[in-house]
Amino acid sequence: MTTRINPALIGFTALVYVFLIGPLVIIFGAAISDTSYLTFPPQGLTLHWFENIWAISAFRRTIITSLQIAFLATTIALIIGIPAAYALNRYRVQLPGWLSTLFVLPILVPEIVMGFSLLRSVNVDSGVPIFFTLLIGHTLLVLPYVIRVISAALSSFDFSIEEAAISLGSRPAKTFFTIVLPNVRSGVIAAFILAFITSINDVSVSLFLTGPGISTLPIQILAHVEQFFDPTIASVSVLLMVLTVIVMIIVERTLGLTAVANTK
Repeated sequence: MTTRINPALIGFTALVYVFLIGPLVIIFGAAISDTSYLTFPPQGLTLHWFENIWAISAFRRTIITSLQIAFLATTIALIIGIPAAYALNRYRVQLPGWLSTLFVLPILVPEIVMGFSLLRSVNVDSGVPIFFTLLIGHTLLVLPYVIRVISAALSSFDFSIEEAAISLGSRPAKTFFTIVLPNVRSGVIAAFILAFITSINDVSVSLFLTGPGISTLPIQILAHVEQFFDPTIASVSVLLMVLTVIVMIIVERTLGLTAVANTK
């Protein structure tokens, strides 16, 4: 027996896809438009505006800075977040209940407040260089996401396996790296992706912590829009989308998106 699909449901699904994909199509069309201003549909086809990104030294510099900050902040957050998530799940009975809430405070505090606080306490009062202030801010920004995602993966792990390995003579550190960590690999990868994308697209925290000579790509985009209204901004947006797609393809090839999705 063939089941008929309600036409209204098909129409609603189509509207959802248009709502999600429509802005991406508009941005891509504006990026290849042969005009000196943002417009859609494109009046002509050209790749000049993609070349213009690399012709502007500020974009080249901020792209490198954003990638450095995102990678380093995500790595530090993983170094801190993996042991923290392990402790919160392994010793959930012994640890106080408020401790898990402590790690999500950066999410509860508005990013503008956190950015201003770091500007005052770290950059101005302590004299920490701008790059390291940005690194601290982005690490605090992505750390809660890392802990929550890895905690979700650890919540389904049977710690009796770890106890059995230790009882058979395996050292705790070796047991963690050979048994626990491989079983939550998908959670670690998902946490890395989420943290990296969050960091590289951040505006609120970076707006307070950037300074002369050091800025991130989103802040440079805002500065460029204030002076120009050309399709260069759309081209940068397309590059960010391509970067996201590349990351997702790498995950699909190495692990599989289904495995990552099952950790959430």
